[in-house]
Amino acid sequence: MINKIVPSVAEALADVKDGSTVLIGGFGTAGIPAELIDGLIEQGARELTVVNNNAGNGETGLAALLKTGRVRKIICSFPRQTDSWVFDGLYRSGKIELELVPQGNLAERLRAAGAGIGAFFTPTGYGTELARNADGSPKETRLINGRHYVLEMPIHGDVALVKAEVGDRWGNLTYRKSARNFGPVMATAARCTVATVHRIAELGELDPESIVTPGIHVSRIVRIDHVATQAGGIKKAA
Repeated sequence: MINKIVPSVAEALADVKDGSTVLIGGFGTAGIPAELIDGLIEQGARELTVVNNNAGNGETGLAALLKTGRVRKIICSFPRQTDSWVFDGLYRSGKIELELVPQGNLAERLRAAGAGIGAFFTPTGYGTELARNADGSPKETRLINGRHYVLEMPIHGDVALVKAEVGDRWGNLTYRKSARNFGPVMATAARCTVATVHRIAELGELDPESIVTPGIHVSRIVRIDHVATQAGGIKKAA
């Protein structure tokens, strides 16, 4: 019987290895798998390469992971925001590497990994510093129909951490509105995808037309509680 439900975040992340490339869903604070990030901090893997749309906010979530000093490199589109001081301090002190990728290229490089595409040409970044590799060498370019393009490579992950809304024991997932963002493409681009959900559906309950991430792309799911903010503070609701 296929059952991808695991009882805890700790168990779901137990085999993340040092040096892994970890794809973390989220767009700013929308759809960030905070419980999985906290679990990764507790798990202790080091020398990580993290792929995310940005580089953390405030002191929690991705920023908290960066603060542990266990992230060697981050690949993202928006590393600096008003509350990205953790990344800013690490980068200025030479304690973290940055690969800056335009947002459309980031999404397509992830999609290419999941689709088995070896590489693709894009006009974005041509003629700029983004058309260079990490070692400073120029990326391959090509003139196609009178327009210049840059060759970009897929981004493959060892692990993807995504936040979904509902899942079933086969791993089929649906998302809530903008929390969907990078989750679906990251789930296809990683060898192992771990997802949190707020509700476990019965098999057959999810309309096949509404499933965003098919279970074939998901390795483990963990149910977590909703967290609601009230006037008196933060309360966990089942």
